[in-house]
Amino acid sequence: MNLPQTKEAIAALIPHQGSMCLHDRVLDHSAERILLEADAPHPSAHPLARSVGVAAVHLAEFGAQAMAVHGGLLAAAQGGRANPGLLVSLRDLVLASDRIEVVQGALQTEASVLAVGPGSWQYQFQVCQSGQLLASGRAMVMLKT
Repeated sequence: MNLPQTKEAIAALIPHQGSMCLHDRVLDHSAERILLEADAPHPSAHPLARSVGVAAVHLAEFGAQAMAVHGGLLAAAQGGRANPGLLVSLRDLVLASDRIEVVQGALQTEASVLAVGPGSWQYQFQVCQSGQLLASGRAMVMLKT
């Protein structure tokens, strides 16, 4: 399977659409992990921006969407589609700052499978920019059936 190289190709795999589809390309993936890249918009143009900019906690959404893209790729390889899910837990979330004020360069998000069950996924993730760790944590998604 070719790796999705456009926002549109990624959006075809996940429920997040339009500006809420945060990643722009898949750099690598296997059964256990995925690495994606997002062209960083100016904080005022980010779909999660508020008057003070983008809160760093929103980097967890990059991790959650990485999980969704990974699930979509794995399901597509089997000829299907992943069930949509609901983010139910964030654990061990570490943020390098309170908010993202100046975004320079693309964001890289890596997510690795910790556990997969018939109705849930658990991953660890990290979001980096120019080699600097911005956020890391664990996320759990309950799948809608």
